[in-house]
Amino acid sequence: MMNWEQLLSLKRQGDTNKRLRKEQDETRLGFEVDYDRIIFSSAFRSLQDKTQVIPLSKTSFVHTRLTHSLEVSVVGRSLGRVVGKKILEKHPHLATIHGYQFNDFGAIVAAAALSHDIGNPPFGHSGEKAIGEYFKTGSGTRYKDLLTPKQYQDLIDFEGNANGFKILTESREGIEGGLRLSYATLGAFMKYPKESLPKKPTPHISHKKFGYFQNESSFFHEVAEEIGLLKHNVKNEVTYSRHPLTFLVEAADDICYTIIDFEDGINLGLIDEEYALEYLIKLVKDTINTAKYNKLTTTADRLSYLRALAINTLIGEAASIFLENESAILAGTFDTALIDKSKYEAQINDIIKISVEKIYQSQEVTEKEIAGYEILATLLDRYCVATDNYNQDKSSNYDKLILRAEGSNFDYKNDDLYTRLLSISNFVASLTDGNALLKFQKIRGLQL
Repeated sequence: MMNWEQLLSLKRQGDTNKRLRKEQDETRLGFEVDYDRIIFSSAFRSLQDKTQVIPLSKTSFVHTRLTHSLEVSVVGRSLGRVVGKKILEKHPHLATIHGYQFNDFGAIVAAAALSHDIGNPPFGHSGEKAIGEYFKTGSGTRYKDLLTPKQYQDLIDFEGNANGFKILTESREGIEGGLRLSYATLGAFMKYPKESLPKKPTPHISHKKFGYFQNESSFFHEVAEEIGLLKHNVKNEVTYSRHPLTFLVEAADDICYTIIDFEDGINLGLIDEEYALEYLIKLVKDTINTAKYNKLTTTADRLSYLRALAINTLIGEAASIFLENESAILAGTFDTALIDKSKYEAQINDIIKISVEKIYQSQEVTEKEIAGYEILATLLDRYCVATDNYNQDKSSNYDKLILRAEGSNFDYKNDDLYTRLLSISNFVASLTDGNALLKFQKIRGLQL
């Protein structure tokens, strides 16, 4: 059974002394420092030009990864505070002996939620697939027999969550421990506490994807052990139970993309307004103030009211499900997303089904995803070929030009092939949609 005192660890990478909650400066609380460090990081700022749903959309305001992440963090903070208040009532020693407050739970979930997409490549989820497929079915297949099975799986299933953990924790020259976030926040961020193999070994929600690359294995285990995540042996490999607050981070994301992607589809004219409003009304039928709703005269105002009500309804629902299942969550036996247990599951699934059909599979999204595949495959190939040739002492002048222009951005001189390939993949994943397009155009000679 996991315990809250250990799960709420304020420790940071490199600490030699224990950080006690009751000794924290209330004006500069450690968990709130995590939030600030993420906000001011260059990786977070780059999310302003990364696709959420509609890639490179200039037709109307739609959410980018940055605005989506900010909204998820707000929802996550509310969820954390609601849950934290009840947890402290149930486990009063956390407050009376250790000094924890319900806002601490909100701060941890908000910081983890803020960073939940920080490792995602450009061009939405197709960006992850484009990097993976370069190594799985593209020119990158030449590396398969030169890597271990786990190293190769890291590349062919390139995962934004694992890349995010790398960004948050990777030491660079002069910067030890990356952003040096508290282990509690890192734990809440760790949505899939396992490595890339075995792939989907069980139907448990935490085994759906993976959470760290081979190069981050040692520190991942350090964090997991420090905060007391339960260790499991699955198909002869070590996995961990999720940090309980990860379920709240996931719920905040689920709530936002369900409701707000739907709203973007309406605003872009991809979903009929009246039809869409009916679906939102079904979701909030238990709490809607019909008199207030009928006084709203514009679709925008009605949509805004229903969106706020829907998010508030689902926050209450997710918090209740968490608290009802706290013992199972601490025991590591709760195995689904919170929203999947919701009494509103049918209404949520109806909304998601429409979003898939009308938004995610729309002509505009499809066309931009096709472009994203070509752009990322081209960049990966140019960088990998130039790096390979450098390490085999057969660089062409073109290879030298590529490395002169971009070599400072990835570790092309490393003796280890996996490290080189992962470094290139990390760099390509770090690019914004616009920056990736610009580099592609320059490589193709379309822009000088």
